[in-house]
Amino acid sequence: MLYLASGYFLAYIPYAILTKALSSGIVPGVNVPVGGLVLLPASALGQLVMMPVFLVVSGWWRFAREQRIQNRRITLPGNDTVRAGFFTAIVIGTTTLNFTFLGVSILLMLVLMRSGVLILSSIADAVYRRKVHTYSWVALGLSLGAAAVALGDVKNYQLTTGAVLSLCAYLAGYVGRFQIMNKVAKTGVRAVDRRYFVEEHAMAPVFLVLLCGVGAVLGQPDLRAGFGGFLLTPAGLYAAGIGVLYELLFIFGTLIYLDVRGYAWCVPINRVATLFSGMAASYILMLLAGLPPPGTSQLIALGFIFGAIIALSYPALQGIRRGVAPAPSRLILFVCGGNQSRSPIAECISIGVLAAARAGHLVTVVSAGVKVHAPGTPMTEFAYAVLREAGVVPHRHRSRSLTTDLARRAHAIYCMTAEHRAAVLALAPEVAERTHCLDATGDIPEPRATSLDEHRDAARIIGQAVRRRFAEHSLVAA
Repeated sequence: MLYLASGYFLAYIPYAILTKALSSGIVPGVNVPVGGLVLLPASALGQLVMMPVFLVVSGWWRFAREQRIQNRRITLPGNDTVRAGFFTAIVIGTTTLNFTFLGVSILLMLVLMRSGVLILSSIADAVYRRKVHTYSWVALGLSLGAAAVALGDVKNYQLTTGAVLSLCAYLAGYVGRFQIMNKVAKTGVRAVDRRYFVEEHAMAPVFLVLLCGVGAVLGQPDLRAGFGGFLLTPAGLYAAGIGVLYELLFIFGTLIYLDVRGYAWCVPINRVATLFSGMAASYILMLLAGLPPPGTSQLIALGFIFGAIIALSYPALQGIRRGVAPAPSRLILFVCGGNQSRSPIAECISIGVLAAARAGHLVTVVSAGVKVHAPGTPMTEFAYAVLREAGVVPHRHRSRSLTTDLARRAHAIYCMTAEHRAAVLALAPEVAERTHCLDATGDIPEPRATSLDEHRDAARIIGQAVRRRFAEHSLVAA
């Protein structure tokens, strides 16, 4: 989390500086202020270009779900993440606009945006019945205190009608986004949370460009100008750079929010990083462009921010004092023959069970096969179908062979048959004590490739066995 907060802080500084400088007309080569709606299309296009670059380079695109359309598997987001992408597009667009209103300080908008989301975090946890520890509430209160104190430095500024509407849209976007995120993510299960991240990430800049395009088609003059010759000007390139920088913000910020802990824990971390970066951006603009420096109240607000950081760090500090290291995630391995049917079904069901229990931060589940003839093969169509019937979202599975290293790293290995268990022990005899048949009552036979009913029976038995095994690990209720 420290790395995520640091990355968010470092990315926000150039983003805030460039956005405010461009809208104020103090960027080299740009002698006039650029309106927020004019620069927004170029900014949206900049992020749209960078989004697939990140997903491909990171390899995270593989977490996107596969949907079956006309007997073909196509990578497509689900309905929930499409809606999340729409709400996130509103957040992205209004975040950029909020720093461009003339006569309104960067600090004022920063404080109003951050205070609003901090308040929403406590409301969200209450509505979603998430457990919130005392130190999280303390951090939330201190963060709000920092925002309130910082407001003491904002004088002689008036909120325009456009700024008020933009702020309302910004907060409405977060309401919708948090509701969907809580429903389908924040589980601690890597596959589930990364799937949400990738699909929301893919849709948000697409929706933002579409929203800008609709506005331009309907006759909004600034948006039309933004899609016109402005794109080829130096100011247009700077505006595209704003979108590239926001891409970094999106990555770090979303991963912070996706932490399995409550919003009252995650949001203050994000907001603290933002307030620090806003302070740094204000001083840099003071030095480079002669803008007014932060005042005494803002410096006092830093004290509140340090207090919030200490409060959020309380569990880690206690662990250091006691010499207790954080418990690593346990690896549970499911094994069958070809790793195309039974063990992938077990893996997918396990991901769903862990996501429902929000226990994915405690366990990582994988699958492998002892007789894989063609590594990289998807799960069978019937396996895919029975998971869908059971309400389980299949992830992008590709078969792989069991290795000695994988067996040794696993904390528990569950095999579909006694024969598979023997094959595991032949590969790694030292894992005998933690290698078991998934169903303690007998083998789970391989369903015939032509029988959907046999796949249904196998999935039912596997699902029951998985829940029993996870109850043994105290991951779910018995």
